[in-house]
Amino acid sequence: MSKVKKDTIEAKGFAIQIYTEDFKNDYISLTDIAKYKNTDDPRFVIQNWMRNRNTLEFIGLWEVLNNENFNRVQFDTFRNEAGLNRFTMTPQKWIDSTNAIGIISKSGRYGGTYAHYDLAMEFASWISPEFKLYIIQDYKRLKSDENSKLSLAWNLNREISKINYKIHTDAIKDYLLKDLTNEQLSYKYASEADMLNVALFNKRAKQWREVNPCLYFRAMRIYNILLLVFHFIFILYPFYIPCSILIETVFSIFIFSEKVFSFLSFFPWYERVY
Repeated sequence: MSKVKKDTIEAKGFAIQIYTEDFKNDYISLTDIAKYKNTDDPRFVIQNWMRNRNTLEFIGLWEVLNNENFNRVQFDTFRNEAGLNRFTMTPQKWIDSTNAIGIISKSGRYGGTYAHYDLAMEFASWISPEFKLYIIQDYKRLKSDENSKLSLAWNLNREISKINYKIHTDAIKDYLLKDLTNEQLSYKYASEADMLNVALFNKRAKQWREVNPCLYFRAMRIYNILLLVFHFIFILYPFYIPCSILIETVFSIFIFSEKVFSFLSFFPWYERVY
């Protein structure tokens, strides 16, 4: 079962409860928001909002986009009845009839009606656009604090990993490498790529370049071409150029660059640059 994380934001002196179970979808208390308009009985404020036809269409569309189990047939029935004097709607009736997930009704001491952030902001707009702005402002403050805490936790884990790595390497140096020759010791801090070269080709990178100069220059030539192509894509991407034109242009640059590097390879000074 997922762990529920609860927080509180404030808007114009009103405390508003927030909770999340997946750290992606925040649910905000409509009951607390409704107290801005009616402190004594906020339930009627929520019910009046939900019986509005525009409200039903909005929360219904949200469910269609985010809830594959949403009962659209019952939603159409409610939408046709909305606006009539006899029509009533409560959060629990909406949830039970349509399998809605955007609005949640909780019972108990800390209960009330909660709604997904998207729906809660729509409700706050209906209550008061000014009040909504205060809610958004403190909600952003809460998210900023959460990101700062996550950043600190990540940095702490990173520092702990660095300390553990130092302990491991010192232990290997003192207990496992003390009887090795100088040639063998030269590999103890080698990069993983160089160790793979030894395992696959029985040669380090420098030794392979000396034995295969032609292949090395060919590889460097392809690397330079790809580097040029990626830089070109990076420059043009923000201009929203059609994909077909971008691919055709990149392919032309690749062919042209290949010809240029092939021509330069005839000159002795070209190989010396590597």
